[in-house]
Amino acid sequence: MVQLIVGNKGKGKTKQLLDKVNSEIKEISGNIVYLDKSTKHMYELNNRVRLIDVSQYMIENSSEFIGLVCGIISQDHDLQQMYFDSFLKIACLEGQDITATVDKLESLSKRFDVTFILSVSMDESELPAGMKDKVLISL
Repeated sequence: MVQLIVGNKGKGKTKQLLDKVNSEIKEISGNIVYLDKSTKHMYELNNRVRLIDVSQYMIENSSEFIGLVCGIISQDHDLQQMYFDSFLKIACLEGQDITATVDKLESLSKRFDVTFILSVSMDESELPAGMKDKVLISL
């Protein structure tokens, strides 16, 4: 399952994402990974959440981003959830259609039973038509 937290920049998506990940870590038995563009939120995350700073991996396009996600999944058979803060930036999708990348994440989710929660910096009205049903929170 892919879920989206959407809203324009500065609306509080990261806070919603951090609150969700910190409450989920208490409920689930598996592992959680949090991908971000820096380590800025390291101390706001529960210490059981693995934070990965995507900027360290020289990702240049959305295909490379999906490759990184697949590598993370392949290394952790107990992985249950992945959180992507600043999804458009870390997946190199700023100003582009996110449909194909989200569809790939949906396929990975079904195949490996991993839930993806994405923070997307755009208004819900700007989302592609097929994405509206994935919106968890709209700010």
